[in-house]
Amino acid sequence: MKTVKDVSEITGVSIRTLRYYDEIGLLKPTQLTEAGYRLYDNKSLEKLQQIMFFRELAIPLTDIKKIMDDPDYDKEQALLAQKSLLESKRNRLNGIIELLTDVMKGVNTMSFEAFSDDDVQKMLDHTLENMSKETLAEQVKKYGSIEKYREYLTAGFQNEQAVADILKWYGSKEKAVEAALQSVPNKEEQTQQQAKNVEIYKQLMQAKESGNTDLEKDAIARLAELYKNMFNLDNARAILLDLAKEYKEYEKLAEATDNQFGKGCAEYTAQAIHRYYGKL
Repeated sequence: MKTVKDVSEITGVSIRTLRYYDEIGLLKPTQLTEAGYRLYDNKSLEKLQQIMFFRELAIPLTDIKKIMDDPDYDKEQALLAQKSLLESKRNRLNGIIELLTDVMKGVNTMSFEAFSDDDVQKMLDHTLENMSKETLAEQVKKYGSIEKYREYLTAGFQNEQAVADILKWYGSKEKAVEAALQSVPNKEEQTQQQAKNVEIYKQLMQAKESGNTDLEKDAIARLAELYKNMFNLDNARAILLDLAKEYKEYEKLAEATDNQFGKGCAEYTAQAIHRYYGKL
């Protein structure tokens, strides 16, 4: 048996709070001494730990009492639910910390200034110069001329949502332009990137089938690194959250992913991204 002072020192819960929990019937002591001192056994400490988890989730004491007094209350299920909710809370905080880190680096994460004509033409020049002769010939044939193909590419920068997404991924117009003007990966590098992508999705499916959360987290971390390298990003959080959104909203994309890696892959990947990063 442990005294109220012992319990307070072990758990960090104040003596005053323990007394209040007793008064409202949330956590009664195991027994009282003849002198009226509260004593707690290990079972009471386990219950206090569960209460602390609920409090970490900002659940009101009255609701905690109702939950724990319910005759159908399942401690194991409650712990699993608490674990999931706390992980989501942690991931959301991790996302906020990443954004704060970007701000401290001088990245404007809320800059939505439109690209100038000069910016667009520079990026198009770079894209066309680094495109393979075969690919460029295919596009010229498709659109009728290189001028028509250029007009098609230019029109993409008039799509406000697409531009907003790009700026969100990079944090600023300057960062996006800088990334676009970096060297384009050659065919061998592209093949390596595709191979890594396949490995990662296979790992995600292994995590899905086994329920291995560590394997899932590692896969999303690897996917983030791959996207950072592929798109010259400082931070892959925004683009991966958009990917998760597309898996949920675009049936054809989800279907193609499922056909390649297995049924439920797209939905699981979206959920795994949200578990890793959380939402703002």
